[in-house]
Amino acid sequence: MSRRNNSALEGLLDIAKMLPWWIDIAIAIIAYFWLHSIATNEVVVMAQPGKMGEFVTGQLFKTFATVGQYLLSFVFLLGAALSFFGRQKREHLLSETKQRSKQNALLDMSWREFEMLVGEAFRQRGFTVVEMGGNGPDGGVDLVLKKSGETHLVQCKQWKAFKVGVQLVRELFGVMAAKGAVSGYVVTSGVFTSEAKAFADGRNIELIDGTMLTRMIQGVKSSNVITPKVVYEVDNAPACPKCGSAMVRRSARRGSNAGQAFFGCSQYPACRGTRPI
Repeated sequence: MSRRNNSALEGLLDIAKMLPWWIDIAIAIIAYFWLHSIATNEVVVMAQPGKMGEFVTGQLFKTFATVGQYLLSFVFLLGAALSFFGRQKREHLLSETKQRSKQNALLDMSWREFEMLVGEAFRQRGFTVVEMGGNGPDGGVDLVLKKSGETHLVQCKQWKAFKVGVQLVRELFGVMAAKGAVSGYVVTSGVFTSEAKAFADGRNIELIDGTMLTRMIQGVKSSNVITPKVVYEVDNAPACPKCGSAMVRRSARRGSNAGQAFFGCSQYPACRGTRPI
């Protein structure tokens, strides 16, 4: 659930925070000089009948430019600072979690930090990440991912005591259809119920539990893309015959074996080892 903005300026600041800090600075500079040139121009008084409307419009625009040259520049400079320090915090969370190398690190952080961590892990894999925010840890879609013109939705659940059930996965699937998303991810620090795993089977929904997320973070520098479709992790899965890493269950998406399940290496695409089920 997205947070409601109390004003247009708050909405503009939210947009500025999502942009890279250097883009915010560039916009602030351009906005200042453009609006300053308008603010310093004299509005010519038109004495002819029918020209008063143009004069009033010009005067209002000049007033807006006079205020806006400072206000818009300030908003985007503030957004640049928030964007810069926010990125630093995300990278710190990712590095700290990587160093701790334990699933408990996911449980020790707040729901907001968990969302930032997940977003940074996807960002490191080449996705453009938009953080939707929310009123609390159980908000709606938390992250919107963009890559190669396609949209992917992410739901984050930093639950310490409960399994993620099928209802939440069903809701995400419905939102995916409504938004035209090609795939969805449900990420939790805990685990999923068997019903949730069964529902995700055969659909473009990846369930990432705490163990898988920890592995994903640990391998963040070894791969630039995330596996496009992982059905779910299987207990006692065999080791990869090529690199020895843990394997996960996948579904073939095309070819003569489309729809059939198989074990694939968790380090894909760096490793393409497979085993039949």
